[in-house]
Amino acid sequence: MSESRLNSRSAVLSMDMQRGVVSVYVKDAGFVERVAAVLTRGRQARLPIVHVKVAFRPGVPEASPRNTFLSAVKASVPHQRFFEGDSGAVHPGIGPADTDLVVTKSRVGAFSGTDLDLLLRAQGIDTLILFGIATSGVVLSTALQAADLDYRVVILKDCCADLDPDTHSFLVEKILPRQATVISSAEFTIQL
Repeated sequence: MSESRLNSRSAVLSMDMQRGVVSVYVKDAGFVERVAAVLTRGRQARLPIVHVKVAFRPGVPEASPRNTFLSAVKASVPHQRFFEGDSGAVHPGIGPADTDLVVTKSRVGAFSGTDLDLLLRAQGIDTLILFGIATSGVVLSTALQAADLDYRVVILKDCCADLDPDTHSFLVEKILPRQATVISSAEFTIQL
């Protein structure tokens, strides 16, 4: 990846890194520490850090019966609680720091129904370094929409997780490189 991609017009998006989500999806013991190191390095480079998290209003009025995922959340009070309280908070090993921004979403992708694009454009951001859980959910959806919105997209593949390791590998090796530059967290920290 060229040096020009990571610059002062870059922002780091940490997506769905909530305590409950991490506890279910992450099997790699070094995952949280790797993500924390990326965020620390991003802050040192004075890049905006944005944590995107999932949350719903009581009773999930955001759910349309046509939306399979949201309908399942709306039908299950235990599933709703998964996104509340400590379980719904950004993982304590990751943040947020006082200077970080937090965007709350009620969809799979980070842009739909949020002010994320507004926050990024207001800061002159043109490059997104993103990662999250799940690779087949928020990462895929956000990367594709970000590319459509004309952002340069960089995905940190070892800071993404999915319940199915084969799906994760297929996405970061075959699908996401069509719209994004896919690198490791070590490559990211070297380039800053």
